[in-house]
Amino acid sequence: MPDLKTEDLAVVIRAVDSKTIVGGLWAHTSWEWLTIELIFVPESLRKQGIARNLIAMAEEEAIKRGCHAAWLDTLNSEALALYERLGYERFGELKDFPKGGSRTFLQKKLATDVSQPGQSSERMAQRS
Repeated sequence: MPDLKTEDLAVVIRAVDSKTIVGGLWAHTSWEWLTIELIFVPESLRKQGIARNLIAMAEEEAIKRGCHAAWLDTLNSEALALYERLGYERFGELKDFPKGGSRTFLQKKLATDVSQPGQSSERMAQRS
């Protein structure tokens, strides 16, 4: 039986000068899955690989916690393209949610070999 315990997971982006939190990723792990709830990168910091690094860091931590897969959903077409580039695959869609749009659900199998290199916290800090 999978571990039913739910653990929160957060990765934050801090402003270099003030150390104020300006964005990040909020997720949780349970049932051996990573559920990404929210990713926010300020407009001024987009297109720099920060969202990619946030996701990589969350996936790394999820693997350490015993997760074998991840899922998320989005209403944003730019974010959808990013998630697909990162290996997430569509598994569902709510059409006309919100009215005139759609909500897309994606999943990804995570590498179970934790010795595989990933983006480190130090690299993330250097970029922001």
